[in-house]
Amino acid sequence: MALFDWNDSYSVGVQELDQQHKKLVATLNQLHQAMLSRQSREAIGTLLSQLVNYTNSHFVDEEQYLARTQYPKLAEQKKMHGNLSKQVLEFVGRYERGEIALDIHLLDFLRKWLMEHILEEDKEYGPWLNKAGIR
Repeated sequence: MALFDWNDSYSVGVQELDQQHKKLVATLNQLHQAMLSRQSREAIGTLLSQLVNYTNSHFVDEEQYLARTQYPKLAEQKKMHGNLSKQVLEFVGRYERGEIALDIHLLDFLRKWLMEHILEEDKEYGPWLNKAGIR
C-alpha cells in the first residue's frame, strides 16, 4: 500500500512540475516501502538522500518558473521551501548519526506537507504560470 496516492487533483497544470511532484511522491512511497520491509539503514539512507536532493532540485526549478513570471508570492514559496529543507536536513543528519530511526511519524509529516503544499500553495501558482504561457 502506498503512503501517498497521486491523482489528477494534485496537478498544478504545468507538465514539468507535475512530473517532478509525481517523482517526489514516488520517492516518498519507496522510502515508506523500504521502512515497512525493514531494509538496511544504508538503503534507507540512500533513499532519504535521493528525496532530499530531488526536493531541493525541484524547489530550484519551481522558484525559477515563479521568478521568471514575477509571481507575487515567490517570497512566501521560498520561505516554505527553505523551512521544509531545513527540517528535513536536520532529520537526515540525526538519522545518519544514528540518533533517530526512520518512522511513520516522519513519513506522515512529509506526506502531509507535500500534499498540503501542492494542493494549497502550488495549485495557486498554476493558473499564473499558465497565463504566462507555461503549461
